[in-house]
Amino acid sequence: MTRHQKRQKAPINWPVARKGTAFVIKKRSNGLPLLVLLRDLMQVVRNRRELKKAIHSKDILVCGKEFLDDRRSLDLFDTITLVPQKKSYKVTMSKYGKFDVEEISEKESKTKVSKIVGKTSRKGKKTQINLLDGKNYLYDSKCGVHDSAVVDLEKNKITKILPLKEKAKVLAFAGKHAGYRGVITKINEDHKMVEIKSEDKTFNALIKQVIILE
Repeated sequence: MTRHQKRQKAPINWPVARKGTAFVIKKRSNGLPLLVLLRDLMQVVRNRRELKKAIHSKDILVCGKEFLDDRRSLDLFDTITLVPQKKSYKVTMSKYGKFDVEEISEKESKTKVSKIVGKTSRKGKKTQINLLDGKNYLYDSKCGVHDSAVVDLEKNKITKILPLKEKAKVLAFAGKHAGYRGVITKINEDHKMVEIKSEDKTFNALIKQVIILE
């Protein structure tokens, strides 16, 4: 099985130039490969060899943990720490719908927001929460699908729920408005849509395509 794909066929939300070397690393999930993040976006490494060396030297932490798989992808709002530089960053999305990063504080690097995409009842009045990034947690307080969960990355548990409601701040992470941030002004449960007011326009988006930020 090939581990690369033609550059022109890379997902449109990857921040890679359409011209350059013929191939880029092949997509393995809906996230952004670490190599693409550090080479094409942040320009921290020049190639996969330098990336593997940094991993071997334990110079990279993802969500507070050592990163061992150089082919693994990062999901929206994952955090990355460059140990030698003592700097942390968060995977975000630009208003053009492409993955981006923003520098954050050490304290901010210890938490992550993720969308709740499913939940299942368990014994002991516990609920298993399934998140957009594929991770699952047990939680014993009220929450709903399409709310967001604030995860303590050090303690590996959900500490807070951000509910889907009017006036909540959101990011559209998929669809034709991907990358736009705004405030929910109206919720249409029947059509599973929300109306969002951003800085320069008001638009509608599917509830499943937005994530609550606060």
